[in-house]
Amino acid sequence: MTSIIHAETPLQVNQARVLFQDYAASLDFDLCFQDFNEELRNLPGAYARPQGCLLLAQENDTVIGCVAMRPLEETVCEMKRMYVIPRFRGRGVGRLLANAVIAEAKQYGYQRMCLDTVSSMATAKALYKSLGFRQIPPYCHNPIPGAIYFELNLTRISHEQCQKDKKNL
Repeated sequence: MTSIIHAETPLQVNQARVLFQDYAASLDFDLCFQDFNEELRNLPGAYARPQGCLLLAQENDTVIGCVAMRPLEETVCEMKRMYVIPRFRGRGVGRLLANAVIAEAKQYGYQRMCLDTVSSMATAKALYKSLGFRQIPPYCHNPIPGAIYFELNLTRISHEQCQKDKKNL
């Protein structure tokens, strides 16, 4: 069974750091434009509570994925660094992580959640659309060709919608 936990201890934050590095290594572009190395050094950094969060997916005692959230404005947050280890993909872990971070955002009082991705991430794009995200104009700088921006209106998402897929894992 897969569970979602907050990365709070030094060990858990380091596990998130390793997953962030694996995520970056899986991309066909460099995240230097996002000050990625600085982000790694300062974890949890902008993802720290109470305005952000850093979540890990675990199966038994194995960390298999992560997602983070940080504030952009008082009522707007951003989902970042959604990543599932390849051998654990296709089992709903990404959906579980996304629903967990959406639930956190609602709990913190955010009204909108934004994210950016690239056109080559077809599975991620399909997941975001299935969760109610809609494509929007750029809200941040992303020099990667094919960057796509999404937004979710959190005021239209119920707590039950965030929780519904947990039963399937």
